[in-house]
Amino acid sequence: MAVYLPNDGEIDPSLLIEQARKMGKTCYLPVLQPLVVNRLWFVRYDHKTPMTHNRFGIPEPRIKRFADNARNRSKASDLDLVLLPLVAFDEQGGRMGMGGGFYDRTFAFTRHKCSAKPALIGLAHECQKVAELPIASWDIPLAGVVTDKALYLTP
Repeated sequence: MAVYLPNDGEIDPSLLIEQARKMGKTCYLPVLQPLVVNRLWFVRYDHKTPMTHNRFGIPEPRIKRFADNARNRSKASDLDLVLLPLVAFDEQGGRMGMGGGFYDRTFAFTRHKCSAKPALIGLAHECQKVAELPIASWDIPLAGVVTDKALYLTP
């Protein structure tokens, strides 16, 4: 399961992370990939993971030694569930992020894949819901969104 650490008013998934750990699940955090521009690595995360802040000020596992070790990483295609932050969403699975396209590029492979894995679920405040977002050809839709008020599953 991939999660994120909150930044700039995003929904805080800390309780979900703790519950996942209690259930014996491994959690991964996104890291700005140093070798391929604008893509994400997913690095194992627990209370002992050495952390730093990336160029956007977002906390992520430190690259040196820890994230560079392949056994601490997961391929995006091997994840079962990915919880994503967002700026806005609609009920059709549209997601507006911060504009970098990191998640869209990282999960572009899902466009051509028959499997529902990984399930991409947005975490949001209800007030972030809009009637309809403009969708570009590169946008990857969400399977659903969980807010503080409701669960929206993509039709």
